[in-house]
Amino acid sequence: MSNCDGKCSGCAQAGCGDRKAPPDFSAPQNAKSAVKHVIGVISGKGGVGKSLVTCLLAAAMQRRGHRSAILDADITGPSIPHGFGVTDKAMGNNEEMLPQVSAGGTKIMSVNLLLDKETDPVIWRGPVVAGMVKSFWTDVVWGEVDFMFVDMPPGTGDVPLTVFQSLPLDGVIIVASPQEMVGMIVEKAVNMADMMNIPVLALVENMSYFICPDCGGRHELFGRSRAQELAGRHSIPAVCRLPLDPAIATLMDEGRVEEAGMEGLIGAVGVLEALDK
Repeated sequence: MSNCDGKCSGCAQAGCGDRKAPPDFSAPQNAKSAVKHVIGVISGKGGVGKSLVTCLLAAAMQRRGHRSAILDADITGPSIPHGFGVTDKAMGNNEEMLPQVSAGGTKIMSVNLLLDKETDPVIWRGPVVAGMVKSFWTDVVWGEVDFMFVDMPPGTGDVPLTVFQSLPLDGVIIVASPQEMVGMIVEKAVNMADMMNIPVLALVENMSYFICPDCGGRHELFGRSRAQELAGRHSIPAVCRLPLDPAIATLMDEGRVEEAGMEGLIGAVGVLEALDK
Protein backbone atom coordinates (compact mmCIF):
# COMPACT_ATOMS: atom_id res chain seq x y z
CA MET A 1 0.00 0.00 0.00
CA SER A 2 1.32 3.46 -0.89
CA ASN A 3 0.40 4.95 2.49
CA CYS A 4 1.60 2.00 4.59
CA ASP A 5 3.45 2.97 7.77
CA GLY A 6 4.56 -0.59 8.51
CA LYS A 7 2.44 -0.87 11.68
CA CYS A 8 0.36 -3.89 10.75
CA SER A 9 -1.12 -4.41 14.22
CA GLY A 10 -3.05 -1.14 14.07
CA CYS A 11 -4.01 -1.31 10.40
CA ALA A 12 -7.68 -1.70 9.47
CA GLN A 13 -7.00 -2.34 5.77
CA ALA A 14 -8.36 -5.81 4.94
CA GLY A 15 -6.68 -7.99 2.33
CA CYS A 16 -3.42 -6.08 2.33
CA GLY A 17 -0.77 -8.13 0.56
CA ASP A 18 1.98 -6.45 2.56
CA ARG A 19 0.55 -7.46 5.93
CA LYS A 20 3.12 -9.15 8.16
CA ALA A 21 2.40 -11.67 10.88
CA PRO A 22 3.58 -10.55 14.33
CA PRO A 23 6.92 -12.08 15.32
CA ASP A 24 6.70 -15.32 17.29
CA PHE A 25 9.15 -15.46 20.20
CA SER A 26 7.66 -18.58 21.81
CA ALA A 27 10.15 -21.25 22.89
CA PRO A 28 9.33 -24.95 22.52
CA GLN A 29 8.74 -26.97 25.65
CA ASN A 30 11.24 -29.75 26.23
CA ALA A 31 10.10 -32.85 24.35
CA LYS A 32 10.19 -34.93 27.54
CA SER A 33 8.17 -32.41 29.55
CA ALA A 34 4.41 -32.14 29.98
CA VAL A 35 3.66 -28.90 31.82
CA LYS A 36 -0.06 -28.15 31.97
CA HIS A 37 -0.12 -24.65 33.47
CA VAL A 38 2.58 -21.96 33.69
CA ILE A 39 2.09 -19.15 36.21
CA GLY A 40 4.39 -16.15 36.45
CA VAL A 41 5.03 -14.57 39.86
CA ILE A 42 6.04 -10.94 39.45
CA SER A 43 6.54 -7.74 41.42
CA GLY A 44 7.07 -4.12 40.52
CA LYS A 45 10.05 -3.80 42.87
CA GLY A 46 12.32 -5.91 45.01
CA GLY A 47 12.01 -6.65 48.70
CA VAL A 48 8.30 -7.51 48.77
CA GLY A 49 8.68 -11.27 49.29
CA LYS A 50 8.01 -12.46 45.75
CA SER A 51 10.25 -15.53 46.04
CA LEU A 52 8.68 -16.43 49.38
CA VAL A 53 5.21 -16.27 47.82
CA THR A 54 6.42 -18.42 44.91
CA CYS A 55 7.65 -21.04 47.36
CA LEU A 56 4.41 -20.94 49.35
CA LEU A 57 2.27 -21.29 46.22
CA ALA A 58 4.24 -24.26 44.90
CA ALA A 59 4.20 -25.97 48.30
CA ALA A 60 0.48 -25.31 48.69
CA MET A 61 -0.38 -26.83 45.32
CA GLN A 62 1.84 -29.83 45.98
CA ARG A 63 0.17 -30.32 49.35
CA ARG A 64 -3.27 -30.25 47.69
CA GLY A 65 -2.34 -33.07 45.33
CA HIS A 66 -1.08 -31.15 42.31
CA ARG A 67 2.36 -31.74 40.82
CA SER A 68 4.18 -28.43 41.13
CA ALA A 69 7.47 -27.03 39.88
CA ILE A 70 9.41 -23.79 40.11
CA LEU A 71 11.46 -22.30 37.29
CA ASP A 72 13.68 -19.80 39.09
CA ALA A 73 14.03 -16.98 36.56
CA ASP A 74 15.50 -14.57 39.12
CA ILE A 75 18.93 -15.54 37.80
CA THR A 76 21.06 -12.95 39.60
CA GLY A 77 19.22 -13.28 42.92
CA PRO A 78 18.08 -16.89 43.21
CA SER A 79 16.72 -17.90 46.60
CA ILE A 80 14.27 -20.68 45.73
CA PRO A 81 16.56 -23.69 46.39
CA HIS A 82 17.58 -22.25 49.75
CA GLY A 83 13.98 -21.89 50.85
CA PHE A 84 13.30 -25.55 50.10
CA GLY A 85 16.58 -26.78 51.60
CA VAL A 86 17.72 -28.11 48.21
CA THR A 87 21.52 -28.15 47.95
CA ASP A 88 22.32 -30.99 45.51
CA LYS A 89 23.40 -29.84 42.07
CA ALA A 90 21.26 -30.28 38.99
CA MET A 91 22.33 -33.18 36.79
CA GLY A 92 22.45 -33.30 33.01
CA ASN A 93 24.48 -33.57 29.83
CA ASN A 94 25.05 -31.52 26.70
CA GLU A 95 21.45 -31.94 25.58
CA GLU A 96 19.24 -31.81 28.67
CA MET A 97 19.10 -31.08 32.40
CA LEU A 98 17.15 -32.63 35.26
CA PRO A 99 15.57 -30.52 38.01
CA GLN A 100 16.12 -31.19 41.67
CA VAL A 101 13.16 -32.23 43.82
CA SER A 102 12.31 -30.89 47.28
CA ALA A 103 11.38 -33.04 50.25
CA GLY A 104 7.71 -32.31 49.54
CA GLY A 105 7.96 -33.21 45.85
CA THR A 106 8.29 -29.80 44.16
CA LYS A 107 10.61 -29.82 41.15
CA ILE A 108 13.10 -26.94 41.07
CA MET A 109 15.54 -25.54 38.53
CA SER A 110 17.70 -22.57 39.49
CA VAL A 111 21.07 -21.22 38.45
CA ASN A 112 22.23 -21.84 42.04
CA LEU A 113 21.93 -25.55 41.30
CA LEU A 114 24.52 -25.13 38.53
CA LEU A 115 27.14 -23.08 40.41
CA ASP A 116 30.11 -24.52 42.28
CA LYS A 117 29.09 -22.50 45.33
CA GLU A 118 25.67 -20.93 45.89
CA THR A 119 27.38 -17.70 46.99
CA ASP A 120 29.14 -17.27 43.62
CA PRO A 121 27.81 -14.10 41.93
CA VAL A 122 26.14 -14.33 38.54
CA ILE A 123 27.62 -11.40 36.61
CA TRP A 124 25.88 -11.68 33.25
CA ARG A 125 24.38 -9.15 30.88
CA GLY A 126 20.66 -9.13 30.12
CA PRO A 127 20.65 -11.23 26.91
CA VAL A 128 22.66 -14.01 28.59
CA VAL A 129 20.30 -14.05 31.57
CA ALA A 130 17.29 -14.16 29.26
CA GLY A 131 18.88 -17.01 27.32
CA MET A 132 19.36 -19.01 30.50
CA VAL A 133 15.69 -18.57 31.40
CA LYS A 134 14.64 -19.92 28.00
CA SER A 135 17.09 -22.79 28.43
CA PHE A 136 15.39 -23.74 31.70
CA TRP A 137 12.19 -24.15 29.68
CA THR A 138 13.55 -25.85 26.57
CA ASP A 139 16.42 -27.97 27.96
CA VAL A 140 15.15 -29.12 31.36
CA VAL A 141 13.29 -32.43 31.51
CA TRP A 142 10.44 -31.45 33.80
CA GLY A 143 8.32 -34.54 33.25
CA GLU A 144 4.65 -34.23 34.19
CA VAL A 145 3.82 -30.98 35.98
CA ASP A 146 0.38 -29.59 36.77
CA PHE A 147 1.48 -26.10 37.84
CA MET A 148 4.83 -24.49 37.10
CA PHE A 149 5.57 -21.22 38.89
CA VAL A 150 8.11 -18.88 37.31
CA ASP A 151 9.83 -16.69 39.89
CA MET A 152 10.80 -13.56 37.96
CA PRO A 153 13.16 -10.77 38.95
CA PRO A 154 11.43 -7.55 40.06
CA GLY A 155 10.51 -4.88 37.56
CA THR A 156 9.59 -4.94 33.88
CA GLY A 157 12.97 -5.59 32.23
CA ASP A 158 14.54 -8.22 29.98
CA VAL A 159 13.66 -11.37 31.92
CA PRO A 160 9.96 -10.64 32.53
CA LEU A 161 9.64 -9.68 28.87
CA THR A 162 11.38 -12.92 27.82
CA VAL A 163 9.05 -14.99 30.01
CA PHE A 164 5.96 -13.17 28.75
CA GLN A 165 6.95 -13.72 25.12
CA SER A 166 8.60 -17.15 25.27
CA LEU A 167 6.63 -19.24 27.77
CA PRO A 168 2.93 -20.18 27.47
CA LEU A 169 1.76 -18.27 30.53
CA ASP A 170 -1.76 -18.93 31.76
CA GLY A 171 -1.50 -15.83 33.90
CA VAL A 172 0.54 -13.98 36.49
CA ILE A 173 0.31 -13.41 40.23
CA ILE A 174 1.52 -10.01 41.41
CA VAL A 175 3.17 -9.63 44.80
CA ALA A 176 3.23 -6.26 46.54
CA SER A 177 3.54 -4.66 49.95
CA PRO A 178 1.14 -2.05 51.35
CA GLN A 179 3.17 1.15 50.98
CA GLU A 180 1.64 3.88 48.83
CA MET A 181 4.68 4.13 46.51
CA VAL A 182 4.67 0.36 45.96
CA GLY A 183 1.01 0.66 44.97
CA MET A 184 2.05 2.94 42.12
CA ILE A 185 4.76 0.50 41.11
CA VAL A 186 2.27 -2.35 41.16
CA GLU A 187 0.29 -0.50 38.51
CA LYS A 188 3.30 -0.79 36.21
CA ALA A 189 3.35 -4.58 36.63
CA VAL A 190 -0.40 -4.78 36.02
CA ASN A 191 -0.13 -2.60 32.93
CA MET A 192 2.74 -4.68 31.55
CA ALA A 193 0.65 -7.84 31.89
CA ASP A 194 -2.25 -6.07 30.16
CA MET A 195 0.00 -4.94 27.31
CA MET A 196 1.21 -8.52 26.84
CA ASN A 197 -2.38 -9.88 26.99
CA ILE A 198 -1.57 -11.99 30.07
CA PRO A 199 -4.32 -12.16 32.72
CA VAL A 200 -3.55 -11.18 36.29
CA LEU A 201 -4.93 -14.06 38.37
CA ALA A 202 -4.31 -12.72 41.86
CA LEU A 203 -2.80 -9.88 43.84
CA VAL A 204 -0.88 -10.95 46.94
CA GLU A 205 -0.24 -8.23 49.50
CA ASN A 206 2.67 -9.48 51.58
CA MET A 207 3.51 -8.04 55.02
CA SER A 208 -0.04 -6.73 55.03
CA TYR A 209 -0.45 -6.79 58.79
CA PHE A 210 1.11 -8.03 62.02
CA ILE A 211 -0.63 -9.97 64.78
CA CYS A 212 0.76 -9.09 68.19
CA PRO A 213 1.78 -12.26 70.06
CA ASP A 214 0.93 -10.63 73.41
CA CYS A 215 -2.48 -9.02 72.87
CA GLY A 216 -3.57 -10.72 69.66
CA GLY A 217 -4.27 -7.35 68.07
CA ARG A 218 -3.99 -6.94 64.30
CA HIS A 219 -1.85 -3.98 63.22
CA GLU A 220 -1.25 -2.63 59.70
CA LEU A 221 2.37 -1.55 60.22
CA PHE A 222 2.89 -0.23 56.69
CA GLY A 223 -0.38 1.64 56.37
CA ARG A 224 -3.89 0.88 55.18
CA SER A 225 -4.23 -1.94 52.69
CA ARG A 226 -5.02 -0.85 49.15
CA ALA A 227 -5.06 -4.35 47.69
CA GLN A 228 -8.82 -4.68 47.32
CA GLU A 229 -9.08 -1.23 45.77
CA LEU A 230 -6.33 -1.98 43.26
CA ALA A 231 -7.77 -5.40 42.41
CA GLY A 232 -11.20 -3.90 41.81
CA ARG A 233 -9.80 -1.24 39.51
CA HIS A 234 -8.13 -3.88 37.33
CA SER A 235 -10.70 -6.70 37.71
CA ILE A 236 -8.21 -9.01 39.44
CA PRO A 237 -10.25 -12.01 40.65
CA ALA A 238 -8.40 -12.83 43.88
CA VAL A 239 -6.79 -10.80 46.65
CA CYS A 240 -4.63 -12.48 49.28
CA ARG A 241 -3.21 -10.71 52.33
CA LEU A 242 -0.26 -12.33 54.08
CA PRO A 243 0.90 -11.29 57.56
CA LEU A 244 4.33 -10.12 58.58
CA ASP A 245 5.24 -13.37 60.34
CA PRO A 246 8.75 -13.98 61.72
CA ALA A 247 7.99 -17.72 61.89
CA ILE A 248 7.54 -17.95 58.11
CA ALA A 249 10.74 -15.98 57.55
CA THR A 250 12.59 -18.39 59.83
CA LEU A 251 11.27 -21.42 57.92
CA MET A 252 12.42 -19.86 54.64
CA ASP A 253 15.87 -19.14 56.07
CA GLU A 254 16.17 -22.68 57.42
CA GLY A 255 15.10 -24.36 54.16
CA ARG A 256 11.79 -25.56 55.61
CA VAL A 257 9.34 -23.33 53.75
CA GLU A 258 7.15 -26.35 52.95
CA GLU A 259 6.20 -26.48 56.64
CA ALA A 260 4.62 -23.01 56.55
CA GLY A 261 0.86 -22.55 56.66
CA MET A 262 -0.88 -21.49 53.45
CA GLU A 263 -4.14 -20.04 54.80
CA GLY A 264 -3.49 -16.56 53.43
CA LEU A 265 -3.11 -17.85 49.87
CA ILE A 266 -6.40 -19.73 49.64
CA GLY A 267 -7.80 -17.13 47.23
CA ALA A 268 -4.91 -17.55 44.79
CA VAL A 269 -4.99 -21.34 45.16
CA GLY A 270 -8.70 -21.35 44.34
CA VAL A 271 -8.13 -19.35 41.15
CA LEU A 272 -5.34 -21.71 40.12
CA GLU A 273 -7.38 -24.83 40.74
CA ALA A 274 -10.18 -23.32 38.63
CA LEU A 275 -7.76 -23.36 35.67
CA ASP A 276 -7.73 -27.14 35.87
CA LYS A 277 -11.50 -27.47 35.48
